[in-house]
Amino acid sequence: MGAGAIGAYVGARLARAGQDVTLFARGAQLRALAERGIRVRAADGDFEVRPAVADRLEAIGPADVVLLGVKAHSLPELAPRLAPLLGPDTVVVSMQNGVPWWFFQGFGGDLEGLRLERVDPGGAVAAAIAPGRIVGAIVYVSAEIEAPGVVRHHEGARISLGEPDGSRSDRVRRLAAALGQAGFRCPITTRVRHEIWVKILGNVAFNPISALTGATLGEMARDPDVAPLIREIMTETEAVAQKLGLELPVSIEQRMTGAEKVGEHKTSMLQDLEAGRPLELEAIVGAVLELGERLGLAMPATRAVYACTRLLAARRAGTGPRPPARPPAG
Repeated sequence: MGAGAIGAYVGARLARAGQDVTLFARGAQLRALAERGIRVRAADGDFEVRPAVADRLEAIGPADVVLLGVKAHSLPELAPRLAPLLGPDTVVVSMQNGVPWWFFQGFGGDLEGLRLERVDPGGAVAAAIAPGRIVGAIVYVSAEIEAPGVVRHHEGARISLGEPDGSRSDRVRRLAAALGQAGFRCPITTRVRHEIWVKILGNVAFNPISALTGATLGEMARDPDVAPLIREIMTETEAVAQKLGLELPVSIEQRMTGAEKVGEHKTSMLQDLEAGRPLELEAIVGAVLELGERLGLAMPATRAVYACTRLLAARRAGTGPRPPARPPAG
């Protein structure tokens, strides 16, 4: 679901490995996939495949696995339309950045079942996808659409998988095996929420700051003025994790070092901004702030960067406030 850069790349590799794959796409991407298939350009070799494509879910029918490759802000509109794909045993793999809609389903304690308005407004996603279908996925792949039907893979081949209840189920093992045959590294984690938060730790700072500055990961991590701000946002995000009882296996310094090693890579949010697409700001940053408010944490650095990025996105979309008109001359 969602044949953008990540969805098309994962689908292409699965198709090349012999899996029965259908890609759901629209517009120019749909036309290119239908006419020419997917062309992948990658350091380990280019290849082309022609998986099935569709623009109507009713034409696909019940699936074994639905890989949700759309951005988080697209899910509230899409999820209620997934019913034609969902058979009795269909697995739904959540591949979104940020805090997923299901994070507090089965969480336990006072926050059990908490719905974050900035992730799932009105509860449309939770109502459409039963908790028992969900497998979490944390995607560590960098790719972009060079042209309709053409995906450039930059780096990364890891997709961590985890059952929300922490089990190593047969279905998650089968899914990891299928992705492994397609060339991905697919460790199965029994602490999927912890690993989600490790990725959030970096994304909540690097993504919006990259959108504001146009800088790459390496540039931000090395900058003597920006790097302390990133550390401050990470410290605030780590405090939310601690309040949630999540012990992070990676330190802030390790996260900074990792970002610098990735080098001159543009974050997904910067790529979206440059392409004129909506930003995943609410799922990545807004949801963390919503949790901080609920848990009594101020998070001033995160809030300031979020506010500036939200205004930038609104102005790019033509919905932000405009400066007052100048009085007429004379």
